[in-house]
Amino acid sequence: MKKNSSINLTILLVFVFSICNVLNISAQDLNKNKSKSDFWNHVQFGGGLGLGFGSGYTNITLAPSAIYNFNETISFGLGTQYSYVSQKGFYKSNIYGGSVIGLINPIEQIQISAELEQLKVNNSYETTLGSLKDDFWNTALFIGAGYRSQNMTIGLRYNVLHKDKNNVYTDALMPFIRIYF
Repeated sequence: MKKNSSINLTILLVFVFSICNVLNISAQDLNKNKSKSDFWNHVQFGGGLGLGFGSGYTNITLAPSAIYNFNETISFGLGTQYSYVSQKGFYKSNIYGGSVIGLINPIEQIQISAELEQLKVNNSYETTLGSLKDDFWNTALFIGAGYRSQNMTIGLRYNVLHKDKNNVYTDALMPFIRIYF
C-alpha cells in the first residue's frame, strides 16, 4: 500500500506542476487582455485537488479557495473542502467544511501562514458485528511556513489543536503545496 501511495503522490506532483505552468502562461495572457476593477486585481484563486487510488481504496479531495492580497506582504482568504475516502468492504468517509487563512510574506521567497479549519466528519465502518457510524466535528489550527516561488508555496504546517482521538489527520505535522492564480 505504501508503494502505491508513493507512486500516486509522484504522479500527482508531476501533474500539478505541469498544470501550474500551463495555467500560469494562460493567466498572464488573459490579464493582458482584460481590465478588472481594483478589488479583483487583488484577488487570487487556488486550492487543492487530491486523488488516490489503490486496490479497493479511493480518496478524492476537492478544496477550492480564494485570497485577497492587501499588499505584497499580507493576504487573507476563505476556502472550502470536500473529501470522500473509501476502503471497499470496510470504511467510507465524507468530510466537508471550510477554512480561513492568513498569509504573511516577510520576504518574497518565504511565506508564513495561519489557517483555521472546521470540518464535519461522517465515517461508517463495516465489521463482522455490523455497521458502525462515527460522526463528529474536527477543528484544526495550522501554523506553517514555506518556500515561495511566484504563485506556488511548498512547506510544512503544524496543527496546534491536534488530538489522537476524533481527528481527521493522523499526524500534527503535514507537508503542503499551495497554489494561487
